[in-house]
Amino acid sequence: MSLPLVSIVTPSYNQAHFLEATIRSVIAQDYPRVEYIIVDGGSTDGSVDVIRQYEEHLAAWVSEPDDGQTDAINKGFAMAHGDILAWLNSDDVYQPCAVSEAVAFLGEHPEVGMVYGDTNFIDEEGRTLGKFNARQTSYQRLRRGGVYIPQPASFWRASLWEAVGPLDPSFYFAMDYDLWVRFAKVAELRYVPRLWANFRVYQNAKSFAADDQCWPEMLRVHRREGGGWFSPFMAKYILRKILASPWNWIKRRRLRMR
Repeated sequence: MSLPLVSIVTPSYNQAHFLEATIRSVIAQDYPRVEYIIVDGGSTDGSVDVIRQYEEHLAAWVSEPDDGQTDAINKGFAMAHGDILAWLNSDDVYQPCAVSEAVAFLGEHPEVGMVYGDTNFIDEEGRTLGKFNARQTSYQRLRRGGVYIPQPASFWRASLWEAVGPLDPSFYFAMDYDLWVRFAKVAELRYVPRLWANFRVYQNAKSFAADDQCWPEMLRVHRREGGGWFSPFMAKYILRKILASPWNWIKRRRLRMR
């Protein structure tokens, strides 16, 4: 019981096709103290049946209408009791030993508020497509638009969440970027080059709209933090806005050809 409790929240809505793989990746972790919470938004595709199959492994679950992913994550963490927190979306999966390695690192580095590892991109069938460009970041790098933190491979102290959380419900895409910026203002974030998660990429995935809708939300964070129009962030913002449509077309075409 001296080991810290890790609370993991999975927000989900009509993701029955992927949800079981997500659940199994959590309950298969070798770390003995995991509090797993699933917040379903009232799915009608059989997700609740999947959840019930694994109910004995869950600390809590709910299926009811909500205001979207951000609201679901906040709702889950409001039920959590862990010393370390993380969320894993219902189409992503952990690698074995991810939780135990993250806990060990935070235990050995009390000065670190959040740790994150590497993440692979995978397709609908779980085949590896590539690797997320994770690297060491900081408040200054985040302010320049360098999003080097893969959300599925991120674990942070509950005390940090209590200090600056919860997620801002006005964000639909960039709620994690907004949270990382707020974390980095008050705590050290540390990158560990270990593969901890897999991020699923497919044609209907929310991430395909990220350049069109995520970067405008990131712009809100930039302005809130005092960023001006003449800055590295704005240069990236304008370039991504120009390239977003053709780049998303290329990604979709590559997925159709696999």
